[in-house]
Amino acid sequence: MVVEEVGNAVSSSAGPGFVAVDSGGSGLRVVVGAAGRGPLARGASGEPVRTGARGIDPGHLMEQLVPMARGLAAEAGIGRLDTAAVGAAGLASLGDALRAELPGALARELGVRRVALAADAVTAYVGALGSRPGAVVAAGTGLIAVGTDLTGWRRADGWGHLLGDCGGGAWIGRAGLEAALRAHDGRDGGSGRLLECAEEMFGPAAALPGHLYPRTDRAAVLASFAPRVAECAEDDAVAADILRAAARHMADSAAAVCPKTGPGVGSGSVEPLVALTGGLFNMGDPLLVPLDEELAKRLPRARRVVAKGNPLHGAVCIATDLATGSFTLPGDEKMLCVTSPAGGGGIDVPKADT
Repeated sequence: MVVEEVGNAVSSSAGPGFVAVDSGGSGLRVVVGAAGRGPLARGASGEPVRTGARGIDPGHLMEQLVPMARGLAAEAGIGRLDTAAVGAAGLASLGDALRAELPGALARELGVRRVALAADAVTAYVGALGSRPGAVVAAGTGLIAVGTDLTGWRRADGWGHLLGDCGGGAWIGRAGLEAALRAHDGRDGGSGRLLECAEEMFGPAAALPGHLYPRTDRAAVLASFAPRVAECAEDDAVAADILRAAARHMADSAAAVCPKTGPGVGSGSVEPLVALTGGLFNMGDPLLVPLDEELAKRLPRARRVVAKGNPLHGAVCIATDLATGSFTLPGDEKMLCVTSPAGGGGIDVPKADT
């Protein structure tokens, strides 16, 4: 565990605090803070939370989170943590045990009274756009789009590299390697430049299937080739076409979730927003230029804005709103579940019942 103090420590008499968590493929990232003071201390672990027959393992998450949260609270001078927001990768499809057990475990171990459990796509959305209607495309190895009209949530894709994640890093990398193998075979649609890059990274092209197929981290290996596709795109038409196709897929997903009606949306007074978040967009103009063009075609009413922050920032925003009674985001059985004390009031969202 790495603990980093942020800002000035406050005395334990300064009132209760919150803990915000981003749980993903690289482990936990945790912030402890207080309403009115913001984040005060940060920590991280490098061990991803296990998944098993019951989905995401709540016991393993607590094993990592509890000592980290206690240490960070001590660093920040916070005597009690009464609010928690946990964003977790896979929550929508693998989160039944987490929803059933985590609120009670947080209450027992840390004294937490209000808990928000959110899919990481939701914390990515909140980190990027806050509580404004629109759509967010989150892209790294995979890809998912999430949108809200502030009355409900919609998602598109996020189905993994075998069934979807169209336009994500693994998708781009696989398309680039396919083009490399086409060039190796002498088939139409190949790219000699991508073949050179593939053999630089992975060795002889004919050995690529044996190198790739047995691996359990195939998606990450495929995604590792995506930056090479971007490097080639400026002077290689095949690589440029791959990124254009990825941009179309991203725009399709954004259009599928972007609200057309809702509070202020479509009335002429509020335009839906679109933001991008995730490491894939670090590839820059080779991807962003065609993506802006495709978004303009598919979502001419929407306005693209720069993401305000990352998923951890989104978890902090949710925790802060819960702590101050200003939480307004819509609840969702799978994507955003909030529990609060019976009769506590102040949080107008459905309580978790699983």
